[in-house]
Amino acid sequence: MGDGAVTIDLGNQLSESLNGKVLAMYQWLQQHPFEGLKDIITAYSSLTIIYDPYFLKTHYQPANTVFEWVQERIITAYHQSGPQVSGTPVKHRIPVHYGGENGADLASLAREKQLTPAEVISIHTGKLYRVYMIGFLPGFSYMAEVDERIALPRKEKPVPVTAGSVGIAGSQTGIYPFNSPGGWNIIGRTAVPMFNAQAQNPVLLKAGDEVEFYNANS
Repeated sequence: MGDGAVTIDLGNQLSESLNGKVLAMYQWLQQHPFEGLKDIITAYSSLTIIYDPYFLKTHYQPANTVFEWVQERIITAYHQSGPQVSGTPVKHRIPVHYGGENGADLASLAREKQLTPAEVISIHTGKLYRVYMIGFLPGFSYMAEVDERIALPRKEKPVPVTAGSVGIAGSQTGIYPFNSPGGWNIIGRTAVPMFNAQAQNPVLLKAGDEVEFYNANS
């Protein structure tokens, strides 16, 4: 990715095992950093290392190119990291007010899937979701997999979405941390903040965490 970043893609698909390996590599690189490393970004099945090429060239004086030097570090991380992150995943229980002004698309999603709104809520709250990645906005969580009975493609055009809105797009579900344009089907809203700039850890959810939604209306 240009002269200051390298990406390794393990499969370009939604897979818990591939995501687990990406997060294990991330953990290993955090534990074995090198000078000149600026950032590590994880996605569903890929990991990007951002680095200072001039610093690496002058500090480490690699025999070949800086890219090849960094590539060797990524390969080492791949082979020396485990298949999953060590430790127990952090679990979050998040209350959601479903439907009405909080979930403008709940009724239409239910009609599309030939379900009642109550059935959609029951299905959505009936699973434990894995946070695969954070992106789009600070604190926006991409979680999966949604039960196929309530999976629905994202909208063709984005619309204004309120912070805290819980949406579905394809087999994913997620929570909007801010007021934003968005194309996901909004079925509810939570009052739990996803991002707090004043906190020591501003982002509530992290890749690898688990989320269980429950109906705050009942």
